Amino acid sequence: MKKIALLLAMLASVTSARAAEPDPAATLTYFDAATNATLDPIEPQSNSSVSQAALLAIYDPLIKLSDTGEPQPGLALSWSFNPDSTVFTLVLRPNVVFQDDAKLDADAVVKNLRRSIALGGRAGASTQELTGKLASVEARGTDTVVLTLKEPNGQIPFLLAMQPGMMISPNSLTGDAFGGTLKPIGAGPYKVRQFEAAVRTVMDRFDGYWGGTAGRPASFEQRYVPDARARLNAVRSGQATLVLLDNRQIDEAKAAGLTVQVNDRNTITDLYVNAHRAATGNLKVRQALMLAIDRPALAEALGGGVSVPTVQLFAPFSPMFDPALEKRFPYDPVKARQLLKEAGFPDGVDINWLMSNTSETRLVAEAMQAMVAESGIRMKFDVVDISQYVLFRRPPGRGDIYLGRWGGRADPLQVFQEVASSDGSVNAGGAAVPEIDALIAKARAMRLDDPARQAILRELNRLTTEQVSHIALMTRPNVYAFKPGCVLNLTSYLNTGSDRFNDVKVAKGCK
Repeated sequence: MKKIALLLAMLASVTSARAAEPDPAATLTYFDAATNATLDPIEPQSNSSVSQAALLAIYDPLIKLSDTGEPQPGLALSWSFNPDSTVFTLVLRPNVVFQDDAKLDADAVVKNLRRSIALGGRAGASTQELTGKLASVEARGTDTVVLTLKEPNGQIPFLLAMQPGMMISPNSLTGDAFGGTLKPIGAGPYKVRQFEAAVRTVMDRFDGYWGGTAGRPASFEQRYVPDARARLNAVRSGQATLVLLDNRQIDEAKAAGLTVQVNDRNTITDLYVNAHRAATGNLKVRQALMLAIDRPALAEALGGGVSVPTVQLFAPFSPMFDPALEKRFPYDPVKARQLLKEAGFPDGVDINWLMSNTSETRLVAEAMQAMVAESGIRMKFDVVDISQYVLFRRPPGRGDIYLGRWGGRADPLQVFQEVASSDGSVNAGGAAVPEIDALIAKARAMRLDDPARQAILRELNRLTTEQVSHIALMTRPNVYAFKPGCVLNLTSYLNTGSDRFNDVKVAKGCK
C-alpha cells in the first residue's frame, strides 16, 4: 500500500509539473475594468495608474522598477548624478531594437525626450513632472544620454521608470503624431497587432525582445469590460484566461471552482477632491465628508474580506502608513452635520460626483450616497466613461469629487505631487494649503537616501490627510480569477494600479 501511495504521489507531482509548464503558443486574454483611450504613453489619459498593463507590455522604460519599487536597469544599463544632482547621465543597453527593427541608441532616446518637452502642457502630468525640470537633453556618442536639470532633483530615476521613460520607436515620432495618431511601436516584449480605443488591445509576442521570449504566450489581449458580472462569466466560460474581479465576487468565483488570487498593493479606493469649488473649497465641508463616511462598513460590505478601511493614501504594510492618522476621522455623522452648519450649510450641502461607469464605482457611490445623507450631504452623480476621468482635472474641473483607484507610486513623493500639489494629475483645484507645495519642492531636491526626505514625506502624509486634499476610503488590492493552474507568474506590481503582465504565462492545456 505504501508503494502504491508513493507512486500516486509521484504521478500527482508529475501531473502538477506538467500543468505548470508554460505554453508559448497560448493567448493570454485578460478582461480588465480599465481601458486605454490611446497607446501613446505621453498622452494625459495614459497617466492613469490603472491603464498601464498594455503600455508596460509595449514600451520598455529606460529604468525599470522591481515589483517592490526599486529602480533597476531597463533600456539603460546604468545611470548617475553629478555631485549636486543637476546632471543625470544614462548609459544605454547595447544591441536593443524596437519592434520595427529601429535601433535603440542615444539619438532615439533624445528624440523621445525632446518630443515630450515640445508637447509641453499637452503631455501627461508625470511627463510634465520630468520635462519641466530639464534644461537640455544631449547625446554623447551612441550609448550615452545626458540630462541637464534646471535645479537639483533626486527623483529622476523614478520619473524615467514610468511613462516619460517609455521609449517609442523614432520612426513613429514623425510630424505631430500624438495620442490616437501615434503608431504604437516600442521596445517591450509585445507588439501591437490591433487597437480599438476603450475596447481592446491585441498584442503579439516580440521575438526580437532583448529580454528573451522564454515561456511568454504568443499573444496578449486586454479587453475593457466595465461590467464585473460579464468579466466573471467570461472566465467561467473560457472566453477569458484571466479577469479582474470586484471584491464582492470572491466567494462566488471560489464556489465556481476558480482560483482567486489577491495581489496586495499600495492601492487605495480614494475620492479626489476639487478644493477650489464652492462647497468642497471649504475645509469644514471636506472634514464633514471625512466624518460622514463609515469606512469599516464600506470595507465589510464591498471589500470582500480583503480590503481594510483607511483615511490615508498608503496601505498598512507601507512604511509611510501612520496609525495615528486613522484616529483623526472616525465615523461621526453628528459631528459632520455640525461642521456643515459651521461652514454655512445648516440645511445640508449638494456635492457633485463625477462618476466613472464601472460596476465597482457604482456600488461604492450608491452605498456612500445613502451613508452620507444622514449627515446632510446630498450626492449628485454625473456619469462618464472611465477614460474621461481627465474631465475632473481639466480647467475648470467637472465635479466636486471623483472616485479613483489610486494606484500608488514607487516614490511616495510622487503620490503627494499627483494627488495634492497645485499641478497634480488628479488634483483639479491645486494644493489645499501652500505648505503642501513648499514641502514637495523641498523634498524634490533631495537625494532618495537622504534621511531628512523621509521626515518631510511623513509630514506631507499628515498635512494632506488633515487638510483633506483627498478622501481615502479603503485599500483596494487587485483580485483576479482564473481556472486552476492556468495562469503563472502573476506577481504584484506595487508601482501602479495595474499589475505588470510582461512575464505572465499561460499553462499548457489552458485556453
